[in-house]
Amino acid sequence: MDAKEEVIEQPSSPESVSLPPPHRSDKETTEQPPSRPVSVSPPLGSDILRDVVFWRRKNLSLMVLVLATATWVLLDVYQFNFITIVSWAAISIVALLFLWGNLLRLLGKEPPDLPGLEISEQSSMEVANSCRGIVEEAVRWIFHVSVEREWIVFAQVVGGLLSLSYIGTFTDLLTFLYIGIVMGMTVPLIYVKYDDKIKRAGDQLKVKAKRLYEMVEQKIKSNKFVIKEKEKKIE
Repeated sequence: MDAKEEVIEQPSSPESVSLPPPHRSDKETTEQPPSRPVSVSPPLGSDILRDVVFWRRKNLSLMVLVLATATWVLLDVYQFNFITIVSWAAISIVALLFLWGNLLRLLGKEPPDLPGLEISEQSSMEVANSCRGIVEEAVRWIFHVSVEREWIVFAQVVGGLLSLSYIGTFTDLLTFLYIGIVMGMTVPLIYVKYDDKIKRAGDQLKVKAKRLYEMVEQKIKSNKFVIKEKEKKIE
């Protein structure tokens, strides 16, 4: 019995002994592989506005330009009332939809499910983000002009507003907005397309203006010298 107990009490071979798992510190257990940087994209409203201005969405840009032109022609040139135009547009849409639906029924086709139309949540969020971005930019610009005490920016803003008030005496609000829309959709596109040529022309204009300034300054100095010489001769 003693021999059996001694055999049982003998330690087993190292291959059969299961070692406990190595102890890991708290840092090793909590550490995770570094996550990839999250790219923060600009608001969707600014992307849409940028695409419209630079004609990346040609159909949408063309629709905006045609709608602005038609509105200006009807309201300013033909002197129609805004409520009258809205009523005519609503009547035209309702009549076209009515004729379209009846024509589809006569042809034996199912009319479109117009009552099921709804504005998606994504579209409403895009519009809300666009409006919020515009308001934030306006508030940030106001604080930048008034709070930061930059006299140059303040003088530029006041000068721009005075120029705007002077231009407003020659035109009405609708014409001014139409000109702003047309210029906003043409000038940035032309600048981006002919960026190098515009920069070269601007550099040449700066050089010519500098030469002209130096010539005028030299003539003024020479005239002052001549006047001083004449005064000395008279004395």
